[in-house]
Amino acid sequence: QVHPVESGGGLVQAGGSLRLSCAASGRTLNKYVMGWFRQAPGKEREFVVAIKWSDGSTIYADSVKGRFTISRDNAKNTMYLRMNSLKPEDTAVYYCAADDSIVIFTNTLSYDYWGQGTQVTVSS
Repeated sequence: QVHPVESGGGLVQAGGSLRLSCAASGRTLNKYVMGWFRQAPGKEREFVVAIKWSDGSTIYADSVKGRFTISRDNAKNTMYLRMNSLKPEDTAVYYCAADDSIVIFTNTLSYDYWGQGTQVTVSS
């Protein structure tokens, strides 16, 4: 099993930046896809970005392309999400998730392990 734990959320003004972290304990991640999802109040949880740990390949949601960057630190078993040019519509609880897969999927049902989430609030 993998136990993801998010950190780094907070309150930021529009146009600002934040970096989220996801530390995954339990197993090495070479056979996993790690993803970020978010859920705004009253909305369904949506895909943000994911990375295939073994080769670093990524998929981004169109809404965050060019503004968000996912990265990983193999030695620390930690994934990061750098969020630039934040907008009020980026406000949500951000979740880290792990999928025991060799293919990157973007739907929530594919992911087996989830963190508790971290709140990101972007003020206008």
